[in-house]
Amino acid sequence: MIMEIVLIVLGIMILGGGIMVIVSKDIVGAIIASGVVSLLASIIYLIVGAPDVAMTEAAIGSGLTTVVFLFAWSRIKQLRDADAIPESDSDTAGGISVDPDLNQNRKLTENQEADNA
Repeated sequence: MIMEIVLIVLGIMILGGGIMVIVSKDIVGAIIASGVVSLLASIIYLIVGAPDVAMTEAAIGSGLTTVVFLFAWSRIKQLRDADAIPESDSDTAGGISVDPDLNQNRKLTENQEADNA
């Protein structure tokens, strides 16, 4: 009975963490929430009797993936500060921002190259 309650509470916490990942405006917060969701999943795996899966999920899902995402985000921030990557209009977790003028600029460049040839 107690284990079922613990599993239900952990499941609700995972759902809450997943929703936080989706709606978070802060990318670092979303990355951390994703790691917490993975850590909670590893606890559930341990409770239901799969210690090998729990260790793998904790090491890879919660640990390594979170570190890789944080490292990648810090590199993106460094490149943006160095103006190697242009700022995007929308910096949302899980979203892809596309420059609306990008295709227009490519067409202009192609037309200029065609005129010069």
